[in-house]
Amino acid sequence: MTFLRDAFGASGAYETGRPSVVQIGDSIVMVSDTHTRGATSALLYLYVDDADAVYDRALAAGASSIEEPVDTPYGDRRAMISDPCGNDWQIATYRSSK
Repeated sequence: MTFLRDAFGASGAYETGRPSVVQIGDSIVMVSDTHTRGATSALLYLYVDDADAVYDRALAAGASSIEEPVDTPYGDRRAMISDPCGNDWQIATYRSSK
């Protein structure tokens, strides 16, 4: 939760023993501990207002860079990070395709 708050401005409270509802912007994500199923990782694609700024915040919060921000041919400004729990995030801002 600390990483999600620091990197993405997430809100919500972590609850032990059950999934926790976390809000990032207008999206809802559920996270849980590893007691029942063991640890698994996820790949998430998150749209934000400023991909470069969120990428920088994620690195400052403990993420490692997979891909620095880049303009894609389909219109997104996108970066990719791995969070401290092993989840990979593609962080994007939509820009009209060129």
